[in-house]
Amino acid sequence: MPLLLLDLDNTVLDRDGPFRAWGKRFLDGIGAPPTDLDWLVSVDADGLTDRWDVADAIRDRYELRIPSIDLVEELHEGLVAHTRLDPLVACALRIADDAGWVPVVVTNGAVRQQDAKIRRTGLDRYVADWVISEEAGVSKPNPRIFALAAQRARMPLRGAWVVGDSPEADIGGATSVGLPSVWLHRGRRWSDNRFAPTRTVDGLIAAVATVLAG
Repeated sequence: MPLLLLDLDNTVLDRDGPFRAWGKRFLDGIGAPPTDLDWLVSVDADGLTDRWDVADAIRDRYELRIPSIDLVEELHEGLVAHTRLDPLVACALRIADDAGWVPVVVTNGAVRQQDAKIRRTGLDRYVADWVISEEAGVSKPNPRIFALAAQRARMPLRGAWVVGDSPEADIGGATSVGLPSVWLHRGRRWSDNRFAPTRTVDGLIAAVATVLAG
């Protein structure tokens, strides 16, 4: 029963779509032009920008008097509210489980937001456990977070696969711990010559099929 170590955002759960949906609603609400959505997405940088920095950028651009803490709360609630678990992804996870794999989410981020997304979407019913960097005190690509995931599942790392969309955090992390990996390219080309994924696919369903076939 090997481990299937899964990234969360833009791997198991779509993040880009929910962020854009929230962003469009928010910008409409303050009377900003629709074209500003591209600016907001670029500031967010796939969630890598600190929430407080995103909030401050929004306040500065639109000269809002809303306190930053209220914007951070809006970001959190808005993103969680728009996040859904794709039924086909849920089915793929169930197939992996039936085939003897043990899905465990390993994600960087804040406990409050990541835990809320896992529970509110019902993803918690399809994975054995999850490890969130804020709670763990260590982030991907540090190999210790993968070791912690194995410890949580009470299983060895040997034989595990890592699946994710981040070249550095997921594929670099898999390389650091000596595990095979599947990279979700999301329309991008691989450009890091320090390491490379074992397989490259376009989504989680294809990734699960690749691991099961391997």
